[in-house]
Amino acid sequence: MSLPNSLMLKLFVAISIAFFFCSHVTGRPNVLFIAIDDLRPELGCYGSPIAKSPVLDTLAADGLRFNRAYCQQAICSPSRASLMTGARPDTIRVVENTAYFRDLNPGIVTLPQHFMANGYEAVYCGKIYHARMTDNEHSWSRKPAFNRCPVKRKWLPGQYALPENQKLWAENKKKMLSKYGSKGAGGLIHGPAFESADVPDHAYGDGYNTRLAIATLQDHLQNKPEKPLFLALGFTKPHLDFIAPKKYWNLYDPKAIQLASKTKGPKDGAATGLHASFELRTRHGIPKSGPIGEDLARTLLHGYYACVSYVDAQIGLMIKALEKAGVRDNTIIIVWGDHGWHLGDMGIWGKATNYEIATRVPLIIWTPDMKVRGQSTNALVELVDMYPTLCELSDLPLPGHLEGRSFAPLLNNLEQPWKKAAFSQFPNPALREWAANPLSEGMRQTFFGPLIREVEKGIIKQQGETWDRDLFENHLMGYTMRTDRYRLVSWLDYRDPDAKPLFVELYDHKKDPGETVNIASKVPQKVASLLTQMKAGWRGN
Repeated sequence: MSLPNSLMLKLFVAISIAFFFCSHVTGRPNVLFIAIDDLRPELGCYGSPIAKSPVLDTLAADGLRFNRAYCQQAICSPSRASLMTGARPDTIRVVENTAYFRDLNPGIVTLPQHFMANGYEAVYCGKIYHARMTDNEHSWSRKPAFNRCPVKRKWLPGQYALPENQKLWAENKKKMLSKYGSKGAGGLIHGPAFESADVPDHAYGDGYNTRLAIATLQDHLQNKPEKPLFLALGFTKPHLDFIAPKKYWNLYDPKAIQLASKTKGPKDGAATGLHASFELRTRHGIPKSGPIGEDLARTLLHGYYACVSYVDAQIGLMIKALEKAGVRDNTIIIVWGDHGWHLGDMGIWGKATNYEIATRVPLIIWTPDMKVRGQSTNALVELVDMYPTLCELSDLPLPGHLEGRSFAPLLNNLEQPWKKAAFSQFPNPALREWAANPLSEGMRQTFFGPLIREVEKGIIKQQGETWDRDLFENHLMGYTMRTDRYRLVSWLDYRDPDAKPLFVELYDHKKDPGETVNIASKVPQKVASLLTQMKAGWRGN
């Protein structure tokens, strides 16, 4: 007996759909790779008393939250270059924002590039690499589905939606270009540090990119369902400027926002270990020097929290899209911040230090078959570990150049020995990254005049030690190691890493979790032991 054509068609469609979902679920997992710029562990699931982050809190409650995850350098380009290549800053020679890892390492295989070589489609929406260093030629196999995105992105001058802020940005741009030229004005063209506008989520970049990522997911499933997908979604907030739709600002009562309790640098700490909040001070309405007043500080915190909630909501939309498409149960979800951020802590607003507040990052992972769920771990992990971890979870071979350790075993068993230390580094934060940047002559004159003049005299004094100008301006590197109990910071001439440290900082997290007092001079034997451990490097730990 033959079946009617209409019934045959329905049966064919049903079988095709069943085959699609079956093949998708039993094959290699998709990866949703979520990056959040400048996000420190300021989330409800990390114990923040005020941050409203229900989506990430829920993800952590069903996944694994890492309490002690650390970036390899607390600034955008070096951190992202390190984790995306699986190698450390000194290895790839990217220790400042102006360096492009591909120029210095032409043949290195990045994380998405390796997935592509093993049968994956790879695509990104938003910020994954730093600025214009997108690595489109090597790291990505397709472009986002712009033609399928349900919303259009309107160009916003300076990224501001409010006309008055657009005007301030345009006026400042004109003034800076007139004064310093197109090269010398680098880093100085900004409007206000924050904005609360009554606009839809997609009016700003993060909301638009989320909808673009959802459209790209749908396009991929329709056109290449047989291929697993590596989808990278990068959020620019809560990076300055603190811009988010008004409804996220409305989630918070400004009166309930507490200011940083420790606003002084570490006692007996390195003079070069801190900076003058240079990134924030380029914004309109922010004093160029001196303290940030309480009212302004509270507004800045309000904006930071609003951005956190804004991004959290976008992640919720992305995860719902996975569920609606029927692929959530075959998708690894990993969420990470590229470095921490001082919110007035130690008197600083910004990243770019070697302290806990700048190097510690949020890291949450969810996989379909993990055994450890709804727990957290104090195991020391690093962002450079993500590359081998995702390879192991996706059953991919490990490239030989990797310098991290897969933390995939922790997803099934938290009770096992783990690495003894996590490593980060940062050069002299004032001159090396900003004042010595040839594209920022205006930055030099505006914020570093007194320091530049002191350096030009040929000396910088640090706790009684005299450092020559060439070392201080070009070759000084702070290397930091976080163990279970201590943070060690060793300031070295990185041209000769075997030489005696020029200055050492040691903080006891058992007694001083806020890193308020450098105790290195009081415990020389402990310092010697930890310096030996640091010299052993990541392989020895």
